[in-house]
Amino acid sequence: MPPGTPPGPTRPEFWRSPLRGPWLTAVFGLVLLAGVTVLFVTGLLSYAAYNPDLARVNDQTPDKGWLGFYLFSWPTSPYWLYRVNQGVHVVLGIVLVPVLLAKLWSVIPKLFEWPPVRSVGHGIERLSLLLLVGGAGFEFVTGILNVQLHYIFPGSFYVLHFYGAWVFIGAFVVHVASRLPRALRAVRAGPVRPEAGTDEAAGLVSPRPAPPTISRRGALGMVGLGSLALFVVTAGQSVGGWWRRTALLAPHGQDPGSGPNGFQINKTAASVGIRASDTGPAWRLTVRAPGRQVILTRKELLAMEQHEAALPIACVEGWSTPDQLWSGVRLTDLAALVGQGTDTPQALVESVQRGGSFSSVVLRDSQVRDHRSLLAVRVNGAVLSADHGYPARVIVPGAPGVHNTKWVTRLTFGGPE
Repeated sequence: MPPGTPPGPTRPEFWRSPLRGPWLTAVFGLVLLAGVTVLFVTGLLSYAAYNPDLARVNDQTPDKGWLGFYLFSWPTSPYWLYRVNQGVHVVLGIVLVPVLLAKLWSVIPKLFEWPPVRSVGHGIERLSLLLLVGGAGFEFVTGILNVQLHYIFPGSFYVLHFYGAWVFIGAFVVHVASRLPRALRAVRAGPVRPEAGTDEAAGLVSPRPAPPTISRRGALGMVGLGSLALFVVTAGQSVGGWWRRTALLAPHGQDPGSGPNGFQINKTAASVGIRASDTGPAWRLTVRAPGRQVILTRKELLAMEQHEAALPIACVEGWSTPDQLWSGVRLTDLAALVGQGTDTPQALVESVQRGGSFSSVVLRDSQVRDHRSLLAVRVNGAVLSADHGYPARVIVPGAPGVHNTKWVTRLTFGGPE
């Protein structure tokens, strides 16, 4: 022990658990390596689903620079792609919480090393560890709060989670590059406890361990059971149907109501300032393109050829609905009213909502041209309820829920002017 080491957690003998050691830490670390990699990839895909390159209304992240790259234009087929991607992202993130906490517990003596910095290289390693632990905590906490619709962030969750992810993944890559060989050696060596103070102990083994009350494999089993329990009470909100009854942690509860409009929502009409006059007899739909404009009443909209599409609603919080049967006017038919032919361009969709985020969105041209993309006026054979977007809402295959704009009042083909 270096001279002058203060008493308390900076001294190795302070930590007395007989379970801590390279093998247990390595096992937790390898599980997180696989899980965090999937989380990062599904997070990138989720970012791409917003079509961030089209317009500022789709992505308001400031000064994102090259961090705002996206992998490809988000497709409309398979129509369930976003639902599966976001379900995996959210459910896996919650399931990994016990593993993350166990990993932090297993290495906590390293966080109190003394002296805190021994060299420039050691200082860089400690800084990366600080960013790793802080970034992991930030991403998991903000993600879980967002899933529960508990918006207590000092700003936009979308922006905070975006930048937090890049800080975390940068530190994660540095940590994996420096620790993966040691972790693999520890796993191959098995759960044999090395002598404290040796290189193999890696500063994790207590020199004065307390009597064990559980084996290392038992500890792994407890963590696994915790993850399994979280999966059981969370996954149902992504699977939907009967399984939603098991989703005890679902932010919308287990029973969304009955009838044709009895499925989940995030934003109610009242929560975004929709007034009766906004959607009453005076409501009009304005369809625009360069040099052309058509204004339709609801009666005129209903008189147009109606089409059907069976599509789910899937949101960034991980919840989704089973396929709902939507009916309405194809976006391509509305584009034709203002002179847009088969090469229908992108479209700006605007809502009458007064509060909340995503009151407008720009849809990619491929989304507009898909025959399943509708300005829906009915769902499951019934008129849309106020909370589901009456008098008309957009429904697009594969799009995030917030891009299926409700209470639509204007469609501008060609995007923002």
